[in-house]
Amino acid sequence: MSTVETRIGRFGWHDLRSPDPAAATRFYTELLGWELEVFPMGEFEYPMISMYDQSHGGFGPVDGDEPAHWLGSIVVEDVDAATERVKTAGGNVIVEPSDIEGVGRWSVVTDPQGAVFALFQSVDAPPTSEGVFVWDELGTSDIEGAKRFYAEVVGWESSDQDMGDGFIYTIFRSSGVDRAGAYQRQPDMPGAPGWLPYVATGDVDATLERATSAGATSITEAMDIPTVGRMAIIVDPTGAVVGLYKPEES
Repeated sequence: MSTVETRIGRFGWHDLRSPDPAAATRFYTELLGWELEVFPMGEFEYPMISMYDQSHGGFGPVDGDEPAHWLGSIVVEDVDAATERVKTAGGNVIVEPSDIEGVGRWSVVTDPQGAVFALFQSVDAPPTSEGVFVWDELGTSDIEGAKRFYAEVVGWESSDQDMGDGFIYTIFRSSGVDRAGAYQRQPDMPGAPGWLPYVATGDVDATLERATSAGATSITEAMDIPTVGRMAIIVDPTGAVVGLYKPEES
């Protein structure tokens, strides 16, 4: 199996859309040690996250009065075809397929429950977010509907894991590789269905403390997930939600 084939179906890029991209850039670079590389896009300069000799995502402004959010892009072979599958599977298209000169082609869509994500087709070898963005997790109001939708749109298979206390966690896979996770949201949970990215850190507790000192808000305290690792979830100073994660040492 080639590297390109393995990367198809994974989250390969993450954009932070923020009402204050400069503040967001400062927060994450100081918190996580991310380096930046500026990519010119006409009159707009796009700061990209550059780590381990590759790019992983970037920072940009929100459209209008939408709230700050991370937007993950799933790598596909054909953006136009995948976008059509979104429509037939009950999702919606926010941004129709369009070209990013010299980079690839993309669209922005939602699943039937309203979770927003992007589809990306690269002109070169597809990117990978390994080592920086380490997991993406869907909180959905219809887990069975989500399984059907993502299977049809991006070819993910799904399997359920009993995490104890009646909590079932779904793993999405393709090409023999874990791609993302999902769970059924409870009716009393705040917010709406959506995707949450997790970023890598060597010390969740210390990073959480630095994040809150820098203006972030803690949603969950640092906690251990048996056989998985340690994690916490924060809202950054501009309002975007992100997870902190360190895998369990083998």
